[in-house]
Amino acid sequence: MAKTLKIRDLTLRDGQQSSFATRMTQQQIDRCLPYYKDANFYAMEVWGGAVPDSVMRYLNENPWTRLETIKKAVGDVSYLTALSRGRNLFGYSPYTDEIIAGFSRNAIESGLGIMRIFDALNDVDNVKSTIKYIKQYGGIADCAVCYTVDPKYTDGKEHEMVFTDEYFLDKAKQMAELGADMITIKDMSGLIPPQRVSALIKLFKQHIGIPVDFHTHCTPGYGLASVMAAIVAGVDIVDTNCWWFGGGTGAPALELVYVFCKKLGIDLGVDMEAVAKINGELKGIRKELEMSVFGAEKPLPKPFNPLTDTLPAEIDALFDKCIEYAQAENWEGLLDAAQQIEAYFGFPAPNKLVQQAEIPGGMYSNMVAQLKQLQAEDILPRAMELIPSVRLSAGLPPLVTPTSQIVGAQAVNCAMDEKAGRPMYTNKSSQFVGLVKGEYGHTPVKIDPEFRFKICGVREETPYDTSKYQKQPNPALEDAGGVRLAENEKEELLLELFPLVAKTYLSGVKKAAYAQKVAADPALAADKKQAAQPITGDTVVAPLPGRVIEIKVKVGDKIAVGQEVVVLEAMKMENSITSDFAGVVKQILVSEGDAVQADSILIEVESAKSSSAAGRYGQDRRSSAARPRHRDQGQGRRQGGHGPGDHHPRSHENGELDYIGLRRLCQADIRRRGRFGTGRCRTGRDRRLYGRGYGGCCRRHQARGADRQDRHGTAARPRHRDQGQGRRRG
Repeated sequence: MAKTLKIRDLTLRDGQQSSFATRMTQQQIDRCLPYYKDANFYAMEVWGGAVPDSVMRYLNENPWTRLETIKKAVGDVSYLTALSRGRNLFGYSPYTDEIIAGFSRNAIESGLGIMRIFDALNDVDNVKSTIKYIKQYGGIADCAVCYTVDPKYTDGKEHEMVFTDEYFLDKAKQMAELGADMITIKDMSGLIPPQRVSALIKLFKQHIGIPVDFHTHCTPGYGLASVMAAIVAGVDIVDTNCWWFGGGTGAPALELVYVFCKKLGIDLGVDMEAVAKINGELKGIRKELEMSVFGAEKPLPKPFNPLTDTLPAEIDALFDKCIEYAQAENWEGLLDAAQQIEAYFGFPAPNKLVQQAEIPGGMYSNMVAQLKQLQAEDILPRAMELIPSVRLSAGLPPLVTPTSQIVGAQAVNCAMDEKAGRPMYTNKSSQFVGLVKGEYGHTPVKIDPEFRFKICGVREETPYDTSKYQKQPNPALEDAGGVRLAENEKEELLLELFPLVAKTYLSGVKKAAYAQKVAADPALAADKKQAAQPITGDTVVAPLPGRVIEIKVKVGDKIAVGQEVVVLEAMKMENSITSDFAGVVKQILVSEGDAVQADSILIEVESAKSSSAAGRYGQDRRSSAARPRHRDQGQGRRQGGHGPGDHHPRSHENGELDYIGLRRLCQADIRRRGRFGTGRCRTGRDRRLYGRGYGGCCRRHQARGADRQDRHGTAARPRHRDQGQGRRRG
């Protein structure tokens, strides 16, 4: 057991990301920085992960400025560290060596000292380039082995264990051979129990001659006990949070680790008086974050300063028991005593659902949110059951960002398919297709070629070809005085890593700067966008809430049935939106970067049959009572439309009637047309179909449609959507 232990403080990155949705502002961070300079942490994790995305998306701040500001305040007292996803850096796509090199150089120049590099598949090939360039520009390469467990299979078959101690040791050895300066056991879900981390630490220390770091979370209740086991096993560095950001979904609190180490005679090298001052600021910041993120304050743990507060005798005895149990490898006793300590201080109780399901808490919450958007919360248990089979079919990827989200979202899609009577994998995200195809790298288990063919149309693993990578467009912004969207290398890198978010952020910054210049001269202001025209053609609508990532067509383009027209991001998954109509794009009612609600109109298509339709329905569609529906530029919402199940017209401000409302068609109608297989008639929430009249539907809906046409003299335009996945199909 070492006599010194280095501490990596996670508070300003992983701490706030795990507990407060990465909403800590620069102003809040600045309040803590003077005390961080005195705290003398070995390292401070302040960047990477979700921070660069979130500070632009939610806080309208510059990620580079955050890193540079912290470096200026702290100096060389502590290494500043960041978390990156290997070849994907902070994004979700593999990047070229040119981008990785430029990013690494700018990060080091801006103050980064250590880059923690991991790959979601533990594919060592994916970390090579980042190791190379971080070291080349003077940084320290901290390579992480992602801890994960084999699924709890329910199919009754015997499955060979994949994630053994030897598996993790082999990955660590390969990374060390590539030049890693340290190895981290990265337990992003908090699933590693004390006995497992003790064994891995001893194994790594025996076979690898570089420092070993341990990173975990407290969500399922193992965190504090596992850190104690790692310390006794001889770990070199542990990751902790300051008191008010510790425990729960975050890493263990530094103050509890300090008590253990003081009893063991281990020096942390941290100034705990400075830490107490940091906590003085963090308590108020925590309350501010809880109100802004959750709308209410949550219960706080009891205040505790180990320098000034005396522990009750029975709690002090529990610390002694933890040490005794860890040294004797009494893992059950260690876990029980550690959880009693956390309970005494009022930290959140272990999340039994995450512990039993053995999946990350964030993955579970994403699945719940996805099902709420689809109004299908009832299938959550079935989606959870499908995770092992979906994960195995996809090559058994570790459940870490982004593969945890990909697997979770696909389990939801499969459950939705099953509920609707469709074959599983009818609906699949482009990310799942890429994972199975091989674009994310080598999976721990080889994927069945026939399954790959079913999902991707190819049988051989097909890696992502970075030679075909195309840089993001960098247009001149006419409404910002003609300046480029990205004016320097750092802005260009933001645009490459976060195309949608950076475009929105940079556009806003440039427009705001230009607005100040033209404030005194309105004639210089950019022309306003032309208003949307009344809709008379067929429309493509958003099947679920999301953000427009890419528009694949332009006004005047001829399109075919089934052609991809828009890419919509929802729940961090990209959804391909295709047209059910052939014709010419008349108008596009959204812009890239717009947030849209379900059923928002994206594109109007002027079909070849529009003129004949006017005669068939007894009126010219261009002069029908359907009023224009315009996009709300801020939110991308369709204003004034009908809600689900609203079959009756509404009066508008001008006294006209809107006869084009949402309605539901039964599944029998859809299936009779050969779209989705066979099944019983159902008008449930899992699917809505917009159609002209009710022709071809079951008799009950035919009668309703005939009555509606008799009363109103018009019919609804076809608007089809597949709500199960958000992928429009012809």
